[in-house]
Amino acid sequence: MMRISDTVKHLIIINVIVFIGAQTIGDGQLFYKWFALYFPQNNLFEPWQVITHMFMHADLMHIFFNMFALWMFGSAVEYQLGAKKFLFIYFSAGLGAVLFQLGYYYFEFYPSFTMLANQGFEPNQIMETLNSGFGMRDTRWDQFFSGDGLKDFLRAFNASMVGASGCIMGVLAAFGMMNPEAKLMLIFLPIPIKAKYFIPGIIILDLISGITGQSFFSPSNTAYMAHVGGAVVGFIIMWYWRKNQFNNHRWN
Repeated sequence: MMRISDTVKHLIIINVIVFIGAQTIGDGQLFYKWFALYFPQNNLFEPWQVITHMFMHADLMHIFFNMFALWMFGSAVEYQLGAKKFLFIYFSAGLGAVLFQLGYYYFEFYPSFTMLANQGFEPNQIMETLNSGFGMRDTRWDQFFSGDGLKDFLRAFNASMVGASGCIMGVLAAFGMMNPEAKLMLIFLPIPIKAKYFIPGIIILDLISGITGQSFFSPSNTAYMAHVGGAVVGFIIMWYWRKNQFNNHRWN
């Protein structure tokens, strides 16, 4: 069994402390309101949430599986790359996760917002209605949406994001690039699969889940595009370092 690396150990400790605080202070809602990441047009959004949401988790199972993956793959990556490069990948992947997930929410939100504005609703009035929480009750909007259009519009606006999954997906991508022949298994599918097949497979399933809403191994409220974003950023960083490891552009 691999010994936990120092940086990974400290990250796990911070995550556990924040989780305990979130569960015990302010009836479990105060930390979530302050530190979860909200849609930027939502009044609950604050700039620091771009970082703080990476240390927040929804429940015990959420933090357990994330911290288990962080220990399992993060320690190996830190031992191979060193603490500085590991942290660079970790937080860069987390920011990539934010970029992909919020980009997906904007893709869902703005076509409907523009449609309402074109129908004569004042943009400021639309935002006030959304931030007041009365969007679903505004029956004047119903006629302009078909199917689940209004529900999707409100979901994007009211979405919140917590967890280190995006960071960990970047670390997982780095692990796969450095250890392509390592054999990995899912808890629910105990069949050994080489990392070079396993990790791209997980990313593809997350992409399909994000587009279709069909969940394979994760809860239906998982931020799938955040997983994809974290993995893509981790891959790009490792590809760049490998490509430039012998020239003056090497990151140290």
